[in-house]
Amino acid sequence: MNNPVLVEVLRGTKVESRHTGAVAAVDADGRTVLALGDVERRVFPRSAVKALQALPLVESGAADRYGFGPQELALACASHSGEPGHVAVVERMLSRLRLDDGALKCGVHWPIHQASAQALARAGTAATAVHNNCSGKHAGFLCVACAIDADPVRYVQPTHPVQRLVRDALEVLSGSPLPRDVCAIDGCSVPTWAVPLDGLALAFARFSVGAHMQPERARAAARLREACMRHPWHVAGTGRFCTEVMQKFGSRLFLKTGAEGVYCAALPELGIGIAVKCDDGAGRAAEVMMAATLDRLLNNDADSALLKPFVRPELRNWNGFVIGDLRPTEAFNP
Repeated sequence: MNNPVLVEVLRGTKVESRHTGAVAAVDADGRTVLALGDVERRVFPRSAVKALQALPLVESGAADRYGFGPQELALACASHSGEPGHVAVVERMLSRLRLDDGALKCGVHWPIHQASAQALARAGTAATAVHNNCSGKHAGFLCVACAIDADPVRYVQPTHPVQRLVRDALEVLSGSPLPRDVCAIDGCSVPTWAVPLDGLALAFARFSVGAHMQPERARAAARLREACMRHPWHVAGTGRFCTEVMQKFGSRLFLKTGAEGVYCAALPELGIGIAVKCDDGAGRAAEVMMAATLDRLLNNDADSALLKPFVRPELRNWNGFVIGDLRPTEAFNP
């Protein structure tokens, strides 16, 4: 099916661009709460499922064995900006394993946070793998590998015991079979599995309340969820959508971005999971889709006021002048 236009970009009062996409909101029993567009199509969730990828870290006992607290758990779920505080936690995680950044297989990029990247450059210091936004997740994978006596060198391979644990968790929570032909390689070199959008929403509904899980997994989900909600800056960083929205909602919301216009969320108080996909991969449009979905589901004036800057974000030029905004379309109206 053709997905509907969900977000419009205005310059002045005229629509300059349109973004199509799909939204799924599901409860932990699989009942559809909201469906816009083709929610059965498989999408690569990319980094949006890092909290699910971190489940083996906790339920295996690896996190406790190496003394990982809430900040380390939040970093294991993060797409961090590479700010000094993020890097310090990743280095602490590696030191507990008696490893250094050479053990990370995520690759190297400069910090997403511009000021942090500039500070490195001014100091004549090169970026390393710890600055990669996925380094916390990879440190978590290494922790699991060390704890279960698996090869810590090949941990990114699809057949590695760590990645098999990750795949199994994602398959069970999403209720979606994950055959080999829906597997590809993510930007950080680990496997990424294409999952139906409504399956992603189901996974996060279950993650939100620990439903349809064994007790150990339910406890692991709660620890990861609470770590991220307590430490939203560690999940993303300064000025980032995930961080700013979670800071406003505290323990009421878990939110995580993925590449190519994917977002996932968990609403523990409602027992609902949300997954959105912007068809053209535009992150700014996916943020509006997520904010508009939250606004519709929460459906009260106080929360609408908190979400307003994210539902209708202003666009500014390089001089700081407001030149337009983004807005959700009528598809989000009840």
